Amino acid sequence: MAWSKFPHPDDAYVYTAASLKKNWARLHVGDAEPFPKDARLVEAWIAFHAGDFERATQIGLDVGVDGYSVAHKATCMYATYLEKSEKKKIATFEEVAERCERQQQEQPDNAAGYYWHAYALGRYAQGISVVKALAQGVGAKVKHSLDTTLKLAPKHADAHIALGTYHSEIIDKVGAMIGGLTYGVKKEEGFKHFKKALELNPDSAIARIEYANALVMLDGKKKMDEAVGLYEAAAACEPRDAMERLDVELAKEELED
Repeated sequence: MAWSKFPHPDDAYVYTAASLKKNWARLHVGDAEPFPKDARLVEAWIAFHAGDFERATQIGLDVGVDGYSVAHKATCMYATYLEKSEKKKIATFEEVAERCERQQQEQPDNAAGYYWHAYALGRYAQGISVVKALAQGVGAKVKHSLDTTLKLAPKHADAHIALGTYHSEIIDKVGAMIGGLTYGVKKEEGFKHFKKALELNPDSAIARIEYANALVMLDGKKKMDEAVGLYEAAAACEPRDAMERLDVELAKEELED
């Protein structure tokens, strides 16, 4: 069955090979992905940025391990934002995590294989319940993959966002004391990662959204005004591609709620 279509088509998100290269640094400040040398992967990334996640994934998988990075990202964005079935979402994230493990073996120096492994497992954990996932040992795998991502790509802003979420989610679910003793998580350490992400990628809507979510989770009403300010700033961000548009729409939904 075909994937659901991106619901906000916009000509502004349709890049050519030349305009993609020109805008690459801005579009990929979050994931530190290098510009592809293979013309087929340029085509895959053009599809990704336009919101055609199914085509981007298919081209990436057809290319093989060199195309896994775009396939991981397209599949994860689709599953996160557009897949309606929770069961399919969880299965999709499991599939991406397995594919990432293959990429880690074949391309041990490619940060994407570790970052998307952590991302997929993190979303899988949210889908089945974080507590249940921690009991399965998922937490240690996520932390190891994020640490490896930053070792390979120190300016990977999205990995900092994910680490901020990692600290916050665990504290929210098991408490600060158990979280600190068992998993080494700390509230302020998590907040520090969100701030670092925004320092590296000042235009990131998703960094603001996840930071706001963490403030609400861990500090509640005390930090509600700050969280609302972050949601408002995220909603006001100017999206440069389909993924960023989905982030901005998510911020608007948070404000409506």
